Amino acid sequence: METVKLSPKFQVVIPKPIREALSLQAGQLLDMVVVDGRIDVVPVPSPQEARGFLHGIDTRVPRDDDRV
Repeated sequence: METVKLSPKFQVVIPKPIREALSLQAGQLLDMVVVDGRIDVVPVPSPQEARGFLHGIDTRVPRDDDRV
């Protein structure tokens, strides 16, 4: 566990061991989500990284007769 300090501008520096463990890059997008009173920070995958993550999903869904 790493402890960080919130700056006067409400900025946080992600410690180097965490950046390296998650292969974070400068300018990368991160989602921040409040869950049960804590902040979860989740890296947003690039379009290239996200490509194919739904491979094999069943796309057959019931449709109304007026829909194609």
